[in-house]
Amino acid sequence: MVSGLLMAITAGSLVSLQNIFNSKVNERADTWTTTTLVLGLGAIASFLIGLFVEGKGMFNFANMEPWYWFSGLIGIGVVTCLVQGVKWLGPTYAISIALTSQLGFALLWDSLGWFGLEKVPFTAKQLIGVLVIVGGIVVFKFGGRHKVLQDSKAA
Repeated sequence: MVSGLLMAITAGSLVSLQNIFNSKVNERADTWTTTTLVLGLGAIASFLIGLFVEGKGMFNFANMEPWYWFSGLIGIGVVTCLVQGVKWLGPTYAISIALTSQLGFALLWDSLGWFGLEKVPFTAKQLIGVLVIVGGIVVFKFGGRHKVLQDSKAA
């Protein structure tokens, strides 16, 4: 369990870091160039690391559902949408919304048992947890706004 927690925390920090880097690339290049660069370099690095770590086992695709192959196409949407979200909303707000959306949809797909997932019963506690996170985003975005406006008018 501790290993899983550490991996999840690391993934969260890497996603945030990647989005910041992606937004900086997007300041110099358009969105599709950024997406191509990010996913292209990621594909090359993944391939080379995979060869080193897994060797020939990397090419064993037995028992893989054909629709699993489309996850790379989903990555295009992820990178493109997050690059634009960070550009328009800023990194903290965009990433917090994206992570909340990720949690909400994971909860939906778990509850419905879609995409080969084991069906997990939906509970009120899960809904409350997601709503608390959404409430936190609202407080984060609008909570200090009134004070900032008052301070700027006083100056």
